[in-house]
Amino acid sequence: MTTEALPDTGVPREPAATPHRGMLLGIVFAAAGMACVGSSVAVSTAITDAPLFTLQSVRYAVAAALLLVVARVTGWRVPSPRRREWLWLAGVAGAGLVLFNVGVVRGVAHAEPAVIGVAVAAVPMLLAIVPAVATRILPARGVVIGATVVTAGAVLVEGFGRTDAAGIGYALLVLVCEAGFTLLAVPVLSRLGAFGVSFHSVWMATAGMAVVGVATEGPAAVTTLGTTDLLAALHLAAVVTTLAFLLWFTAVDRLGSGRAGLLTGVVPVSAAALGVPLDGVVPGPMVWLGTAVVAAGLVIGLSERRRG
Repeated sequence: MTTEALPDTGVPREPAATPHRGMLLGIVFAAAGMACVGSSVAVSTAITDAPLFTLQSVRYAVAAALLLVVARVTGWRVPSPRRREWLWLAGVAGAGLVLFNVGVVRGVAHAEPAVIGVAVAAVPMLLAIVPAVATRILPARGVVIGATVVTAGAVLVEGFGRTDAAGIGYALLVLVCEAGFTLLAVPVLSRLGAFGVSFHSVWMATAGMAVVGVATEGPAAVTTLGTTDLLAALHLAAVVTTLAFLLWFTAVDRLGSGRAGLLTGVVPVSAAALGVPLDGVVPGPMVWLGTAVVAAGLVIGLSERRRG
């Protein structure tokens, strides 16, 4: 049976693919992408002493180069943004990547990591509700209920932590930026595709992070990065950025932001699962309970047919 390329993404599929099959592939892509993001937890402990903004700029620079290599090898087209598309992409890069990382780095100085994790866990709710408010179209009831359940399950997995007022503020910033990463990409996904959005947002984030890094850590900070730091940056670039972004934006294009957002609940679950082989840490009862709740939320939210 012959196949054809999905417009702007290069993902093969059958010409006569049904909506159900397209949704199933979207779910697989979103879950795989979020599992990649969850793997970032495994390397985070190795780079706590590194100049993080500088390291992030290196990460995004490597990711942009990898995306160009992928384009060259696969023959994918790198579409050029038009007019207002530059603004949407700047929003994805500026809010979803640069400000998000600033919020995380500054936030953990005022709050335990679990507090930031709980903020990210609330993303499914925003991705389900914000588009509905913007378009004045009621979201599917199952998606809203599923998002609520997934959020509750992710919170159980993450746990709670201590914080102060500044920590709460940074947690809210992280929440808004994480949701903005997806929502700001939706208007340009149909024409630029997953590859176009990924590439342009990544090189913009490289420039933004470089500015933040030079301003806060100094221009010589890049020379302090050790072998462990560079290996971590390579993992973040290849797996957490290049692969995860392509999978995620393809999923959002197939599922819509609301349903795709449900799969963000996979992040804390995959992070907890990776702790077993890497650190020998067996998840406690609350993590198992939270994982079951996340699974229930996914069933509820993804089982309802997509409108339109």
